[in-house]
Amino acid sequence: MNRRLAPVLASLSVPLLSAAVLAVALFGGWWAPHSPTSSTGAPWQLPDPVHLLGTDALGRDVLSRVLAGGRGLLGVSVAAAVCACAVGTAGGLAAGWFGGPASRLLTAVADLLLALPSLLLALLAAIALPWHTAVVVATVCGGAPLTLRVVKDAVRAARTSGYVEAALLRGEGTASILLREVLPAVRGLVVADLGLRLVVALQVASALSVLGLGAAPPAPDWALMLRENMTGVAINPWAVAAPAVALGATTVLLALLAQLYLSDDRTPGSRDRGPARKEPADG
Repeated sequence: MNRRLAPVLASLSVPLLSAAVLAVALFGGWWAPHSPTSSTGAPWQLPDPVHLLGTDALGRDVLSRVLAGGRGLLGVSVAAAVCACAVGTAGGLAAGWFGGPASRLLTAVADLLLALPSLLLALLAAIALPWHTAVVVATVCGGAPLTLRVVKDAVRAARTSGYVEAALLRGEGTASILLREVLPAVRGLVVADLGLRLVVALQVASALSVLGLGAAPPAPDWALMLRENMTGVAINPWAVAAPAVALGATTVLLALLAQLYLSDDRTPGSRDRGPARKEPADG
């Protein structure tokens, strides 16, 4: 029995860990023992029964700020990833389906955006735009071209599949075929790519916060905590180590989850919709 359960538990370990980390990041503020924005002790206080991870530069409870510090960061990262994935998917569907000049134009624009460093775009956008908008702009410009390339190749392969040819013979329009036939066939790649875009967006948002262009104090934010507490790392290292571990664990687990989903989607027959769309033979 244990031998049978071992592979199942191993395959579920990454999704379960990812779900647990995301739950803590999104709703951890509800379980914070103290206010994440109010001073509850002396600055740089070492861990004790009242402050399990000590206090930061302003005497705020580190554990409370870590529990509440992921919601805003993940919120803007999810919004940026969804925008990048949506733009890239739309471009990939058009480029892969129509081909010709449209495909060459979209690919050229994607190559141009890929040549620009995402962090540089984020810095330039953060100067003129709010932090949240800058993260979205940088993620779309840096991530949508990659999504476009992935979706375009998948759409090209689906273009000559049996279920698409059957839809063309039934007289369905281009928009209907793309939305009802092609997009469901490549949804696994799109979902996996969304996870990768989320990782990139989280990195961009964190970099801007560490550089002082992100969330404004006293907001609890993992990346902002790194910037605020770096000077006291020798006094209370938990003020820096705790948010760093939370940010690193979230990023790694999201990347592993996306890779796991992508690997499952690429298994033989995972996107074969032939039997489901098979037309009955004429008598």
